[in-house]
Amino acid sequence: MAERNIPVREELLSEIEEIARAQGRALQEVLEEALNSYIKELQWASLKSYGRQKAREQDLTEDDVDTAIAEIRGLSLGSG
Repeated sequence: MAERNIPVREELLSEIEEIARAQGRALQEVLEEALNSYIKELQWASLKSYGRQKAREQDLTEDDVDTAIAEIRGLSLGSG
């Protein structure tokens, strides 16, 4: 495992240490979880942006997407 010294504002570090203590977890575990969540959030935002761009290129609306998904799943979007 690689180690780096990364400067963190004292107030932020104190908050993270408090969270770790309250959860009975190691500081490293809390930091890794936070960083993983941040990375996943960025990846998801990138994927949504890509989807919006492709939808604009094909002049699709949200309703078009819902209909296509329903068709693929063999469902009807009618009033049941």
